[in-house]
Amino acid sequence: MNVLLAVLWKDLTIELRSRDRVVAMVVFSLLVVMVFHLSLPADTRDTAPGLLWIAYVFAALLGLGRSFSLELENDAVSGIALAPADRGWVFLGKAAANWIILSAVQAVTALVFALVFDLDLMAVAGRLAGVVALSSVGLCAIGTLSAAVAVRTRFREVMLPLLMLPLLWPVLSGAVHATRQLLTSGSLSFEPIQFLIVTDGIYLIVSFLVFEYILDE
Repeated sequence: MNVLLAVLWKDLTIELRSRDRVVAMVVFSLLVVMVFHLSLPADTRDTAPGLLWIAYVFAALLGLGRSFSLELENDAVSGIALAPADRGWVFLGKAAANWIILSAVQAVTALVFALVFDLDLMAVAGRLAGVVALSSVGLCAIGTLSAAVAVRTRFREVMLPLLMLPLLWPVLSGAVHATRQLLTSGSLSFEPIQFLIVTDGIYLIVSFLVFEYILDE
């Protein structure tokens, strides 16, 4: 647990000082939203859940791809691997930091998305935030693991989406389904939430156990 908190504190402190990752993610996601706005019809209520999650995933790819970039300097990955604890706690610290950063970007993106596409999200804001937060747990879990695999490869910018996107299908399926229910009817059934909870749990457990071997490579 101490290792988790140390890694989480380190990543958040670095990001608060530089803000380069969160600014890049916000700008990129907003550009995606504006492209959708300029290229699609005015009435996009039926496709809004998918468009919103496309912006989220693109922003996540950009941020997660840089989550291990600092560890490449002076071979800091080896130093992390020597932490006196189960390396799965290192994974949880990195994933938690990525989740917090991504959540901040998602909040800004959702606000701009609602303004651009004239959507009233106030009535479902709390439940939508819960769905996004729950879905982002699985996204950050598999994204952090994929970033750790790709960081030492020659073409890590290409490898990350190739590794991450196929594994995101269950998370995105539940996330888009739940978001569509909220935006179209204002209600939310338990089925997509249950699916997301199970998927998040599987991804977290598998990533926690596998991360030790990834750092050895």
